[in-house]
Amino acid sequence: MKTEEIEELIVGSGCRLQSIAVGNDLVHLPMFDKSFTPYFVRRGYTKEEIAYCEQFAEPRLRYASTWAAKEAVYKAIKQVDETIKIWWRDIEIHRPKPQGKPTVIVKKLKTPLSINLTISHDGDYVWALAVCVY
Repeated sequence: MKTEEIEELIVGSGCRLQSIAVGNDLVHLPMFDKSFTPYFVRRGYTKEEIAYCEQFAEPRLRYASTWAAKEAVYKAIKQVDETIKIWWRDIEIHRPKPQGKPTVIVKKLKTPLSINLTISHDGDYVWALAVCVY
């Protein structure tokens, strides 16, 4: 089936064609530890993210997972608008409760984006995937 035929089927079904941008990031915890300083935390995380991470017995893992999520979101956003100037604290990974579904708040966007996020960790690695529909 050709691309044009697929588009016709989608449009004919009443669905709207949308674009998707995907970003992902993998954090190796031993390498993360080398840059994990109070300065890094102040520059890279919002107050809300810091509060979330610090409530756990092992906050380093939460900081690493939040960092991976921020990187994944950044990469997805840059696919949508490669000219956007955005800082790490402009991307906030929000979790309404421990172990809860993460959501994304991005400041400085002209048009709000729908961003879905998943975060996983195993052993020495943390992985995040962000999918942005626009």
